[in-house]
Amino acid sequence: MSNISKSFNGVGVLHQVDFELQAGEIHALMGGNGAGKSTLMKILTGVYQLDEGEITIDGKPVKIDSTQRANEHGISMIFQEFSLVPTLTVAENVYLNKEPRTKLGLIDQRKIALQTKSILQDLQIDIDPDCEVGKLGVGYWQITEIAKALTVDTKILIMDEPTSSLTKIETELLFQLMDRLKAKGIAIIYISHRMDEIFRVCDRVTVLRDGKNCITAKTSEIEMEQLIEHIVGNRVGEAFQWVERSYDVTAPPLFQVKNLTIGSRVKNVSFEIKPGEIIGLAGLMGSGRTELARGLFGLDPYQQGEIYVRGQRKRISSPQDAIKAGIALVPEDRRTQGLVLEHSVRDNIALSILPALTKGLFVSSKASNEIAHQYVDKLSIKTDNIYKLSGLLSGGNQQKIVIAKWLATNPDILILDEPTIGVDINAKIEIVKIIREFANSGKAVLVISSELVELLAVSDKILIMQKGEITAEHQRQNITSEEALEHAIQSF
Repeated sequence: MSNISKSFNGVGVLHQVDFELQAGEIHALMGGNGAGKSTLMKILTGVYQLDEGEITIDGKPVKIDSTQRANEHGISMIFQEFSLVPTLTVAENVYLNKEPRTKLGLIDQRKIALQTKSILQDLQIDIDPDCEVGKLGVGYWQITEIAKALTVDTKILIMDEPTSSLTKIETELLFQLMDRLKAKGIAIIYISHRMDEIFRVCDRVTVLRDGKNCITAKTSEIEMEQLIEHIVGNRVGEAFQWVERSYDVTAPPLFQVKNLTIGSRVKNVSFEIKPGEIIGLAGLMGSGRTELARGLFGLDPYQQGEIYVRGQRKRISSPQDAIKAGIALVPEDRRTQGLVLEHSVRDNIALSILPALTKGLFVSSKASNEIAHQYVDKLSIKTDNIYKLSGLLSGGNQQKIVIAKWLATNPDILILDEPTIGVDINAKIEIVKIIREFANSGKAVLVISSELVELLAVSDKILIMQKGEITAEHQRQNITSEEALEHAIQSF
C-alpha cells in the first residue's frame, strides 16, 4: 500500500501512508485510538475506497472496491468479535453463506464436512467438523474463524485482537497455528495492544500515529519502551511505571473478606484493603480470580465467609446489595457485561444510578446530561457528543464509559477485572491514572489482571491466586521484575 490517503467530510484520516507486507511474515500494525489502523485495513478489505494512493499485490496494481473483490485477491479478515453461530456445527460455520449445493439446490452437508475436515487437517488441528460450535472452548472458536477465512485462497490474513478472549494455553495454540500459516507463505497482519505478543510472534511492526507513518522496524531491532514511545508520541513517564504511594497502613481496613467460599472455584479466601490502597490480584486462567470478583459483587452466591465494609458486616447476595454496600465492579467483558452497545454514552453512564435521576415516573434528561458531561470530561472520554452510541466508540473509550458508570455510584470499593484488555497504550495509561486518582481519594481498589506490566504499574500489594486460594502476598517494592511476578504466579 503506497501513499494511501483518506478523508471523511473533508477531515483527513490517512495521510500518504505506506504499508508493506511480505509473503510468509507476521507484521504487527499498531497505533493509538484514531491512528488510522482500522481505516487502513478497511481500505485493504474493500469496506472503504482510497482517495489517493495505490495497492499492489505480487507487484501488480489492484483495485479493491468491495469485500468480494478483496476475497478474490486472497485477502481475509478475522474481527475481534466472533461471527460464529453457536447452534451450528464447525463445518456449517466455516461455509456459512458459501455452502456447496447438491444438484437439487440443497446444502451439501457431507461435502462441507469433508472440506472443513481437510482444512483443519491441513492446519494440524483436531476438531470434529460436526461438533456444535457452542460446545467448544473459545480457543476453538478462534480456530474456526481462521478455517472460515481459509475457505478462499487466502494470501493475506488480517487478525484483529485475536487473543483478547483466549487463555494462555489457547493463545499458545493460536501462535503455533500462525507459525504453520506463515510456513505456507500466508502473510498475516496482526493487530494487538499486547506488547509481549508483538515481540513473541511478529517479524516486523509498523506504527501509525495521527494517520501518518511513524516507524516500521524489525521486532528484533526495537525495544518495547521505544515502541511505546512511538505509539504514544512522548515518553510514558510515571503513568505507566510503578510509583510508591503513601497511605495509612495502620488504618482499619476499608474492605475485608474473611474465609469466602464460592462454589468449587473460590476456597476460603481472606484479604483486606486499607483506605487508599490498591491491591493487585494475579493468577493463571482458571485460578478463580473472576469468580471471586463476581461473588464479591453478588453475581454468584457464596456458601460461607464474611464481607465487611468500613468495619460493618454486609450480606452481598445481589448486585443491588453490593451497590448499597459501596462496591462497584468493572467486569471482564465490557461489550457483553459492562455496556449496552445500542445505547448512548449518556444512557450507559446513567444506567447504574437511575433511581437518583428519576423524578416521578420519568428519568430527568437534565440530570442525566449533567452526570454524563461530568464523567466524559473527568475521564477524557473521546466522543462527538454524549448521545453517540457506545458501540461506535473505541475499546478504550468504551472501557472508560464502564468505569464512569460505576464511579457515578460513588463507591468505596472499586473492583476491576482485566481493566486494560484490548485497549491501546494511551487508554491504558489513562485507566492507570483513573485507578490511582480513585485510590488517592481514600477509597479501596482491587485490580485483577493478566497484563502483568499494568498490574505491576498500579498495585501497592499483589496477591497470588492459585486453584481458588490466595497462596501468597507480596509488597510491590519486593517484586523486582515482570519475570519475578510470573514465577510467583506459576509456583505451586
